[in-house]
Parts: sequence; structure tokens; C-alpha cells
Amino acid sequence: MVDPGNSLNRWFSQYPGSLLLDEEYACLEALGHRCFGYCFLQLGSIGGEMPGLLPGRLRSRILVAPEPPLVDCSSWIRGAPDRLPIASDSVDVVLLHHTLDFYHDPHQTLREVDRVLIPEGRLIVIGFNSSSLWGLWRLFRSRSVQPPWNGHFISTRRILDWLSLLGFRIENTSQLMFRPPLRQRVLMERLRLLEKSGRRWWPALSGVYVVEAVKQVSTLTPVKPLWTLRHPILGGRAIEPTTHASWDYIRRQHA
Repeated sequence: MVDPGNSLNRWFSQYPGSLLLDEEYACLEALGHRCFGYCFLQLGSIGGEMPGLLPGRLRSRILVAPEPPLVDCSSWIRGAPDRLPIASDSVDVVLLHHTLDFYHDPHQTLREVDRVLIPEGRLIVIGFNSSSLWGLWRLFRSRSVQPPWNGHFISTRRILDWLSLLGFRIENTSQLMFRPPLRQRVLMERLRLLEKSGRRWWPALSGVYVVEAVKQVSTLTPVKPLWTLRHPILGGRAIEPTTHASWDYIRRQHA
């Protein structure tokens, strides 16, 4: 298990992590109008609590993480994302904020999310895209133990494949961060034009993806058989066996 710990939260509090976090907040606020129901579940406390998905339509928040959040949170429950202490079919919206990048067993985590979501419940996944400048940066620092380069980045295409196999319907995919992860604020500002051109010309190469999916549940509808027993066309004595008539004919032939 890759333990994000406080070091990853410190990275999000400094440049360029703080810039990325601001863009993720803005993206979540844009998605918030489609999220409604009673229960909102966030898995992992990476970057702290995400306030962008708490409009008036969502009444309660649950934060499940192995480690306590950076700020006091009355709704925090200690638990692992791949073994959720949550009842099945009880959550309206689930947020995975870089959870698959840094917590153990992303496949099992997605299966647990599928279990706890209600039918037509929403899942929002935010993660680092391995097929990007950020993924290339990570390859050059493959031996680094510093976050976020010690995480296991997953490509956008792979995430979409996993969700499709679980039966989720992909509703929206947003791309963030086409600039390289530079610490120099001046250089990052000069490269801001890459964001607009990247979304238009090479959206699959974004450093971070935001995927919105809906849990689909197939319903089995009983189907009546197409065939039915036909009623006899002829009635009465017309359908009686002709055994006696047949034996009389045979005896006359041999007489």
C-alpha cells in the first residue's frame, strides 16, 4: 500500500500542487449541480475535505480514510477504501480524489464503490494520468519516494475500461493540467496557453482526469412464452380413433 500520509497533503499545499487543487475544486463545483440525494461519501483525505460537492441537495457527508483528515471532521470514519464499513446500496455520491493513485488495490476499491452506491448513484474519480507530461515526469523520477511521484498513476483509458466492465455509464470526462509540473510560478503562468490548446488538440494527454460515471443496474423482466397450446379445430366425434374401421378393412383383404 502506498501511504499518502501528510507529505502528500503538504505537496498539495505548495506550488504546483496548490494550483492543481484549485483547478480540481473549480471542476467539482461545476459538477455539483448534478449531484443530489442524501449521502455523500469521500474515500481518502488526500488534499483535505473537498467542499465543492456539498450543495444543498446533499444532506450528509461521510469521510472514510485510514488516517484522520487535516482538519477536525465529525463525519470521519476510520477504514480502508477497499474494505468500506458502509452498508450496500446506501450512498448517493462517491468521490475518489486521487484515491486510486495512492491507496491499496484500486480494483477492489472500485468494486466496493459499486457495492455501496445506490442504483443510478454517481461516482466521481480524480486521478493522475500516466499518459501525460506528468506521467513522463514520474518516469524520470521513478525511484523517488516523494509525492506525488511515488503513486501508481493510471491512464484515463484504463479507468474508463474498468468502470465500463463494472457496468458504469460514463457521463462526462474533464481534462486538467496540460502544463508540466514546474515549481516556478512565473513559468507556469507563461505556459497557461497550453491548457486551452491541450483541451482542443490533445485532450487524452492531460495530467489529471476527472471522470463522472453513473451506476447502472440491469433489471430482469419476466417474458411470457411466445407459444401457446392450440385448441383443436375439429370437435366432437370427428377426432375419435379409427381403430375398429382399420381392422375391418384388413380382414376383408385377407378373406
